[in-house]
Amino acid sequence: MNERFYFRQLLAGRDFAVGDALATSMRNFTYALGDRETGDAILVDPAYRPSELLDLVVADDMRLVGVIATHYHPDHVGGTLMGEQHVAGVAELLALVEVPVHVQAQEAEWMKARAGIGGDALSLHHDGDQLDVGAVTLTLLHTPGHTPGSQCVLVEGRLLSGDTLFIDGCGRTDFPGGDATEMYKTLSERLSQVSDETILFPGHLYAPESSMAMGEVRARNYVLAPKSREQWLATFAS
Repeated sequence: MNERFYFRQLLAGRDFAVGDALATSMRNFTYALGDRETGDAILVDPAYRPSELLDLVVADDMRLVGVIATHYHPDHVGGTLMGEQHVAGVAELLALVEVPVHVQAQEAEWMKARAGIGGDALSLHHDGDQLDVGAVTLTLLHTPGHTPGSQCVLVEGRLLSGDTLFIDGCGRTDFPGGDATEMYKTLSERLSQVSDETILFPGHLYAPESSMAMGEVRARNYVLAPKSREQWLATFAS
């Protein structure tokens, strides 16, 4: 274990945004991670009450130096949810602290249009890019399917998967920007580099467990069972 590694899994409606009915029902996870020695920290997918998330980081004697967006959907980064309710997120956080927002290049236009983030705030990345937070190194994996620029974060034996992969199931592909063929390639090829020992930390609490080793996920998760693209599309594409 790396004792310098700072890591918190925060559940909306329980650890922050307490009393917010929408946050509680959506069951989103936000992640805080960084280097305890330098005090540098990053928030992954801050939404609902970004000021509370910032306060949590500061209370841990950490300093926010950036944000990672796994994808543009408002329950992860803020914006208008289902054309009706506004969710506070990255735009509101940037009004409190000026930090870069790390996204895959393919997600940039979606972030600007849907989350209200100016292009000058975005730091664009490509598959396999590494990001240093103090002495902690993160690898950003481009995992399209749920959205064009969905990404996972690989760090210290953990995979923060956003809505790409859950303990049970995976992200939907019928929303704007979704692509069932790309999702199959992500699940069967792009994530094959992730070891069975790596611990999956998903973007939502959609299972009794909040995390699980990838080997167990591979043995259990029904979306990983099909053995061919044709079989996967016939079962899960809509």
